[in-house]
Amino acid sequence: MRCPFCSAENTQVTDTRENEDGDIVRRRRRCLTCDKRFTTYERVDLKMPQVVKRNGSRADFSRDKLLGSLSLALRKRPVMAESVEAAVDRIEAKLLSLGEREVASELIGELVMRELKKLDKVAYIRFASVYRAFEDVDEFSEVIREVSPRPRGRPRSTS
Repeated sequence: MRCPFCSAENTQVTDTRENEDGDIVRRRRRCLTCDKRFTTYERVDLKMPQVVKRNGSRADFSRDKLLGSLSLALRKRPVMAESVEAAVDRIEAKLLSLGEREVASELIGELVMRELKKLDKVAYIRFASVYRAFEDVDEFSEVIREVSPRPRGRPRSTS
């Protein structure tokens, strides 16, 4: 590590500490040439894949855009913000785990629908109706049937 004061390459680590989450390492260093001290931080640098849209264009992945899409579908629904953040975290983790440089926007849409289905059925239907661009009522009804509870057997007669 080069010294920020004198640009010497001879520095020594005097102290190393991790943050509470264990994802950032703080190092205190001392320059062996000018004897000044400074701090460096080390963290993982993960690069999200590019998003390939339906028209073939590419865009940078945007956590804010993903969060906005989920929030719009969940508007006025009783879902806590922490749950939405956790859903976005799961989607990001899934995209990172693929190890791909590019992912289709359709895949992201399907991951969003999967998370919305777990969070709130109404939000899931809202998102699906826009995402899948329903052409008729039958397609809409199919999605509603998909999330409706299955009818159980007939109630037994006690007579």
